[in-house]
Amino acid sequence: MGEQAEYWDAVGKTWQDTHPQALWRRHSDAVYSALFGAWLPTETVSRVLKTDLFDEACSGGLVPLLRSRAQHAVGIDLSAVTIGAARRGEPDLLAGQCDVRRLPFVDEAFDVVVSNSTLDHFGTLGELENSLVELCRVLRAGGELLLSLDNLANPAIAVRNALPHGLMQRLRFAVPYDVGATCGPRRLQCLLRGVGFDVVDVTALMHHPSVIAVAVARLLQCHGSPEVQQRYLGLLGTLERLSRWPTRFLTGHYVAARARKR
Repeated sequence: MGEQAEYWDAVGKTWQDTHPQALWRRHSDAVYSALFGAWLPTETVSRVLKTDLFDEACSGGLVPLLRSRAQHAVGIDLSAVTIGAARRGEPDLLAGQCDVRRLPFVDEAFDVVVSNSTLDHFGTLGELENSLVELCRVLRAGGELLLSLDNLANPAIAVRNALPHGLMQRLRFAVPYDVGATCGPRRLQCLLRGVGFDVVDVTALMHHPSVIAVAVARLLQCHGSPEVQQRYLGLLGTLERLSRWPTRFLTGHYVAARARKR
């Protein structure tokens, strides 16, 4: 875990120091809260696991939603820097530093696992699949995994992932970390079924040209009035209606799945 933890510590520090994205993170939190809020069990469960704390380090994140649906919400992250930043916003957060591919939990420890854009940072699909095996192991029978990954069926994501990381950085196409192996909706469903899940639902989210949308959000955060910022968030929210269209997997930045352990 050493070298990778150091790498993600550096990423976390760089992001917090150089990427002011409060407005954009408000949109991301709202979209994920709407989707996962609809997918989470309506009755209170005992324990829910969130597989990284990047959202909570940068914004309000999803922990408030998870706490409203579970007696205990647990977060993990590979980066101690990210965990520290998340705890500044959630001082009593139950959190631990570990690798999602080697979880320090007993079998069937959780009722729900929430994993939004965690597993798309590995170098190979084999590592992604190994992490799904681990998540399946720590879920109880009948427990659910709420998962999202970069959507390889989106042509923009496919092109981005095919470019060398150094070129993406020079062209300002990317966030300051290596993008990992990922897949589209068909492959994701095959992977989930192969490791012991039944797929309940699959969709796509974040329907916008990411580079442009994030850049505009950053500009408005610095120079836009609260009214203009709110109108922009409303526009981005309207674009999420594309998730109802047959073309949703061509336009969505992320593919998301709800899967139940057999």
